[in-house]
Order: sequence, then C-alpha cells, then structure tokens
Amino acid sequence: MPTVVPEVHPSAVRPGAPRPCPTSVRARGFLRAVRGAVVLALATATSAAAQEGTARAVRLPADVKIGLDGHLAEAVWATAPAISDFRTREPLEGADPSERTEVRILWDDDALYVGVMAWDAEPDRIVARIRQRDQLMTGGGYGGLGFAGDDGIALIFDPFDDDRNGVVFATNPNGAFFDALLADEGGQINVDWQGVWEVAGARTEEGWSAEFRIPWRSIRYPAGSDVAWGLNVLREIPRRQEEILWRSWQRDGGGFERVARAGALTGLVGLPRPGSNIEVKPYVLTGTRGARVETADRSSLEYDGQFDVGVDLKAEVRPGLVLDLTANTDFAQVEVDDQQVNLTRFSLFFPERRDFFLENSGVFEFGRRGYFGPPPFLMFFSRRIGIGSSGPVPILGGGRLSGRVGDQTIGLLSIATDEDGSTAREIFNVARVKRDIGESGYLGAMVTDRRGGDASNTVAGIDGRLLLHPTVEAEGFFARSFTEGAGGEGNVVAGSLNWTRDLQGGFLSYLEVGDGLVSRAGFVGRTDYRNLGLNLRQSVRPGALGVRKIDFRLNNDWGWTTSGRFQERGYGPSVGFDFDTGDSFTVSWEGGDEQVDRAFTLADSLAVPEGRFATDAWSVRGSTSGARPIRLSGSWRTGDFYGGTVTSWSASVGWAPSPAFVIEPEFSRNDVVVPSGSFVADISAVRATWAASPRMTANAYVQYNGLTERVVTNIRFNFIHRPGSDLFIVFSDEQANPLDRWRAEDRGLLVKATWLVRF
Repeated sequence: MPTVVPEVHPSAVRPGAPRPCPTSVRARGFLRAVRGAVVLALATATSAAAQEGTARAVRLPADVKIGLDGHLAEAVWATAPAISDFRTREPLEGADPSERTEVRILWDDDALYVGVMAWDAEPDRIVARIRQRDQLMTGGGYGGLGFAGDDGIALIFDPFDDDRNGVVFATNPNGAFFDALLADEGGQINVDWQGVWEVAGARTEEGWSAEFRIPWRSIRYPAGSDVAWGLNVLREIPRRQEEILWRSWQRDGGGFERVARAGALTGLVGLPRPGSNIEVKPYVLTGTRGARVETADRSSLEYDGQFDVGVDLKAEVRPGLVLDLTANTDFAQVEVDDQQVNLTRFSLFFPERRDFFLENSGVFEFGRRGYFGPPPFLMFFSRRIGIGSSGPVPILGGGRLSGRVGDQTIGLLSIATDEDGSTAREIFNVARVKRDIGESGYLGAMVTDRRGGDASNTVAGIDGRLLLHPTVEAEGFFARSFTEGAGGEGNVVAGSLNWTRDLQGGFLSYLEVGDGLVSRAGFVGRTDYRNLGLNLRQSVRPGALGVRKIDFRLNNDWGWTTSGRFQERGYGPSVGFDFDTGDSFTVSWEGGDEQVDRAFTLADSLAVPEGRFATDAWSVRGSTSGARPIRLSGSWRTGDFYGGTVTSWSASVGWAPSPAFVIEPEFSRNDVVVPSGSFVADISAVRATWAASPRMTANAYVQYNGLTERVVTNIRFNFIHRPGSDLFIVFSDEQANPLDRWRAEDRGLLVKATWLVRF
C-alpha cells in the first residue's frame, strides 16, 4: 500500500538527527549566559568582518605553511577574522549557543584552509566515536543531512553563489572525513561522493579543534573569483542535542541545506586557475573468482584468475564544467547490496553505490523518489548501466560532461556496455539542462536514450521547481517515452505543493503514469496508475517532561488506474515524539483497502488471487540517540494482508567500544499468513568496522536470508595511501546452504590499486 509522503522541505527538522536539549542549556544558569554574552561581545569587537553575515578569507604569506595536525598553533590563524556569531536552531531558536565556536579561513595558491576552535566547558563529555570515512553524517533521504551522534563541524560552500548547489565538508575530534554534494538546496544529497581533501582533528583542554585543507582542484569555482561565495557552518553538541548554525538558523524556511540563506565568504580575489586541471586515475586489478559448476557427475567451484587495468580521466574544460572519461570501468571495491524481502507485486529498488555514477548524480535527477518504498518514476537510473538481471555487464567506457555554465546546470552522459551472454552491446545517452528561475527555483529538460541490437527506447521531459515562499515550494514534471516496435509509448505527469513550518505543514501530490510508459534507462514502479496524496501536520513543543516536540499527522492516499478504476486508498493518523535526549518514538494507524486486478505469486510460491483486500494496520517505530554508547532502533507492524495477516518487526544495535571498532547486528522478520499458505522470512546481518585511522579501514558485512537460505559475506580493506589514491582488498562469498559451509556458490578475492595523478 503506497504511503503518502509527509511534507518535506530541505529546511525540515531531520528525523532521527540529533536534537538539542533546552533543559540542559537552561540548567547552566545566569552565570553561563553572562559569560557567553561577554565572550561573544569580545569576539565581535575584535572581528574584522563587521558586516553581518559576511566572513573574510585571508591570503597566506608566501613563506608560511600550515601544518595539518588539528591544532591552530600557527600564529597566522590569528590574522584571519573569526566567524563567531552563531545561533541555535535547537533547542531554542535564535538563542546564544551554550559553547563558543570560532571558524577562520585562509588560502594560498594551492588550497583553502579552514581552522575551527570548538570550545567546551566539559571536554571529557565530548562524543567522538566515529573514525571511518563517510559515517559522520547521515543523509540522502527526505530529511536532509544530520550528524550521526558525534560532536562535529560541517561546512557548506556555494562557490558559484547560485543559491542552489553546494559542497559539504565535515569532521569531528577524531579527524573523520565526511563530504557530500548538495543540489537544489537538499532536493538531492549525494553522501557517497568522495572528494580529494585533508582534515585533522584534536582534543584540547578547552574543547576540540580541527584544520581543513581543501585543494582548489577539488572545488569547482568560476573564473576570476572576485565575488562572494556562499558559506554556512553547522556545529552539533550531541549530549545536549544542540544544533548551532552561523546563518539560516531559523526553523521556518531555514536549515543547513538552505544555501540561499547562507552567509557570504569574501576575500577570495584572484584565485589561481590550475592550468589544464586534468586528473588521471589508472587502476590495476588482480585476483581470482570462483563460480559453482554443476555437471552430471560432480559439483565444483571452478576458479578463474583475473587481471585487468583501466583508467578514469577528469578535466575541467572551463570553470565549473567537468569532463569525466572512463575506459574498461571496474567496480570491484563496491559493497554488496542489502538483502531484501519483497512483499509486494512490484519491483525492488537497490541504490547506486558505484563512484563514477555518484559524482554530480544530482544533475541527472528527474522524477520522483520513493520515501518509504521504491520510486514511482525516475527517468534515469544509473544501475541500468552495467548491471543485468544475471549480474554485472562489462562496461567498455564512456564519458560525462557536467557542471555550471552561467545560470544553467548541464549534464551529458554516454556509456557503452559490452555484450554478455544474451545481452547485446548497448549505449546509454543522457542529456540534461536546468535554468535557474527566481530564488532556488529552476526550469529544466531531460532526454534519455538506450539502444542496442534491434531495440531502442527514448524518454524526454520537462520539469521545474519554484519557491513560492521560504516555506512553500511547488514542483512538477512531464515526460513521454518512445520505443521502437509495438507499444512502449506513454506519458507520466506529476506535481506537488509542499508547505513546511516548524509547527505546521502540508504536502499535496499528484502522479499519473500512463499504461504504455517504458523507461529502459530509468525506473518505473508501476504503470496505468494515478495517485493523489495529502498529508497534514500539526506540531507542538511542550517544553516539559523531556519532550521536545510532538508531531500529529493525518495521512491520506488514493490510487486509481488511468481509466478511473479503483486501486487503493489509505488514511489514518500518527503521532511522533522527539525527546530532549535525542530519542524518538512514533505510533501510527492506517486504514484502507487495495484492489488486485491480476493474480500474482508472493514469496515461497504463495498465490494471491484477484480481489479487493483490507490493509488496516498498526505500526510502532523508535530509536535512541546516536550520542548514546549503545544505539538501538526498532519497528513493529501488524495488519491485514491479502486476505490474511502480516506481522513485521526489525531491530538493530550499534555499539562502538572505541573509535577504532564498531559492531552493528540487525535482524528483521516478516511473518505472513494468507489463505493459500504461510511463510516466515528472516534477514539477519552483522556489520563490523575496524578503523585504524580515517585513512585505513576494514569492513566485514555478513547477511543471511532465511527465505532463500543464502549467506552473503563481503570483507573490504581500504587504505588511502595518498589523497585520492586507494588500495582495496575485497573478499566475497555467497553460500546457498548455511549448513554446508564448504558449498559456496560464488567466491572471490580481489586486489585493486588506484593512483591519482594531477596535471
């Protein structure tokens, strides 16, 4: 049963993100308030950045170098004006933070340097459990970016000052790396992008500090950058659930992702242009892989040695416009997909994990993503490239041109895949353009084309986003598909209106997918379908009993075929509690029913006939704060299911006894009873991480699917031997029967080394 998406805006408070605590702040009393006011006044008086909302970067003297150790010991840091006028978004809006923060920015011909001093009156209570790269913050969902439980500092730069797109860098006292690309003010957040930069963190007697070094080659910026960049800074103090921002701290229409409300960074006059700005990244791969071969007289695992080489090339053809070329592309280091159990009649959706397709992926976003399930429609889904129904398909090579040209964002992509078994050679082409409209809005167009053998499919469409008010946005798109041969032509149209304030909100959406729509380079959840959704929210902030916020929601969802025949409806209330501790808890009830027009088969070969079925269900979900030493999360749902019942529950535990080691076991169960039979589907998984340093990490991920009786093991070792260059050692194993530990269906050991060379 599709669920109406709650109203969502990049400025919305992120579900599950750390939330500051008003009780603990007030407990510090009058003396702390006076001290904070005096410190803030002194910092403001000595700052050279007199203009509100403006920071100034200072050029380093030619003979001065920054030693990246996390300590702001070099005297030159004092020459840069301090950004210190921070305000809280949580627990109180616009209040003075409980602790002082200073950020200073320097630069030279090679890089941008950012120094952070995060004072803390209780340094022994600083939370710093994360050392692994890309684990410090969470994001990519509808809630935006949020810290995962550690004390941390995040920076967002908008070099083109386009009020839409940005690049994020973050760290904690351990010097952990986190980076992300942000498009359309959080409409798309790519947390899997990995830039080439350095950072170091350090604990001090007064709190903690950090030093960033971001090479100019790692930031795309316009020629002759003598104008201000967009800049914002976010600090999190998790033990108080305190969210601190330099700018855009307003709850209504604000937030870290709201690039249009960021401050201005000046002083970057006459920035160097890095000449050809070409990056070459060759790789060498070697190892062995075995697959089970069944014959009449024996069953064996037969191994083949592997050796391969390839190269990626990146060049900035003009400021802000980047060309990527790849040849003989390989993704051996990519982590395996999570096991899933499909309890619907529609396709499962697995996210992209391959780095070539992740950079600037927001440029090629067109359609609507699913918030609690598969997307209803994406015009371009990069997993269609190089991944077939029976496994990987060799990628011969291709290229991508993406970036900014004036007020336009453009993207061109072309990738060729080799023949593989029954699959013919194919070529995928994508063209995308978006023109800036007003504040944070755009009008865009996109075309995708996939062809090979005697088949071809083309999809073309237009889309747009308009910010009607800082708390109200409208979005919509229209596309049509064209396919050689019979059928394959159809339309898709969608629109939404999203109103998000701190204490009220509403989300109205419409989607129509034609019966003949085919998008072979994209993802289509279902065809011949119309959906209308309405979500309303009223929130309160009790300020008592440790409850920070209560959200009351009313969800409504209706579905029909394009000819008007009933498909489904869902309605019901939910109430969610966010506590001062950072814990959260939600209870929901949903009523409704669903029409099945064509019989289908569930897992374990259970038949579901045609008919109309009730879908009434209760659900509960909750999680503890990521700042706790042991983090817990879980969910439970029970209700009607195709004439029977389904009870589903899941639980996970995260334990970090030290920054070097984290273990996360998780378990889920689906207990299904329908008139044709019953089954229980269990999925168990354990993820363990050992991080000797932010540059050396080993991950082990073991999954067991009780329905298919398969055990999948993936062990990865990654050593960043120099910025942008990696050594991977990957062991993978898949067993069809866990009771026969020697009967592997697939097993491999691969070593891959990459080197980044810049010209």
